[in-house]
This record gives sequence, C-alpha cells and structure tokens, in this order.
Amino acid sequence: MLSRFFLPRPVVPLSTRLETSRLILRPPERGDATGLRTLTARNAEHLRPWSPAPAPGRDPLALEEIRTMIERQREEWVQDRTYAFLLQLRATRALIGRMTLSQVVRGPMQGANLGYWIDEAHQSSGLTTEAAREVVSFAFGPLRLHRIQAGTLPHNTASQRVLTKVGFRQEGYARDYLQIAGRWQDHVLFAITADELDTTR
Repeated sequence: MLSRFFLPRPVVPLSTRLETSRLILRPPERGDATGLRTLTARNAEHLRPWSPAPAPGRDPLALEEIRTMIERQREEWVQDRTYAFLLQLRATRALIGRMTLSQVVRGPMQGANLGYWIDEAHQSSGLTTEAAREVVSFAFGPLRLHRIQAGTLPHNTASQRVLTKVGFRQEGYARDYLQIAGRWQDHVLFAITADELDTTR
C-alpha cells in the first residue's frame, strides 16, 4: 500500500460541504461577514477566557477585520494550509460556531491541529462532538492526513470531553504552551491518528 507521504497533495474545492444529522459544515464565504460578526459579538465574553488576546490596535469585531479573515482562510484552504468550517444548523441555516484544521503539515508528518468554538446557547447539546467527528473523518478521508492534534486549557473539561468522545487520547501536558487571554498558559495535549480512527476504508 502506497504511504500517504508519497501521495500527491489532495485538491479539495471551496464548494465542499460536510453534513451531519443536525449540521452543515462549510468554508466561510464573503457574504458571511455580517453574520459571523453578529455571532462573534454575541459570544465575546464567553470566548474571551479561551482565546488569544487581539493584537494592539486590532478590533476582531470590526467588519473589515472579519472580511480580511474570511479572505485569508479561503486562500489558505486553496493552499492546503488551513481548512476552516462554519457550523450552520440544518434546520434554520443559523451560524452557531467554527471549526478549523490549521497548521497543515505535509511530508512525513501529514498532520494538522484541530480548534473549535460554539455559540454559548448551543453548548452541552452534542453539536460540537457531532461536528468534530465529521471534520476528523474529512481529515483522514479527503485530506489524507495521518495525525490530528488538539490542545485545551487544563480546566476546559467540556472541550476535553468532546475530544475524548471523538476518540482522541491524552498525550501530555505542555507548560506555557500558548498565550491565551493575554498570558502564557499550560495546555493538555490530545491527538488521534488515522490508524486509530480509520475512516479511509
């Protein structure tokens, strides 16, 4: 069997849609800026303890900043660097969150990092787990990745439950791993490989 290391880089179109029983997951589109701004503003306080602080002089809620981010993420999708998805309820088409495979590395590693957040009103609904299962399947299927990693703050037990339900295992503990909410913070590290969740057969 030919190793994934030797396979050509996959070409996955920006028209990609992933669907679960309750969700549509799709790349951000230029017309999403206003809806994404509303969603992010509504969750600003909810997300603040888990997010990097914005750079000085930058307003992450400014419409132009969001438009720029959407353009960057669409470019990085085409470049096989980042695969960002918006989470949309199938029933109402409402935007309720984001999930991203970032820092894609090809060559011997064939890996990426998983990150996500969901609207505070939809926490504890199982929707994040539902979306994560679909994105991991996408990573090990069309993207032909081998390893997905994720890190959580030690006290973020809700996120740790999501990862465990999807099949991630805890690998370690990293001191001062990322600068979150304006200070360096430890993270619990999780990972899963295609061998552990073989969705390619």
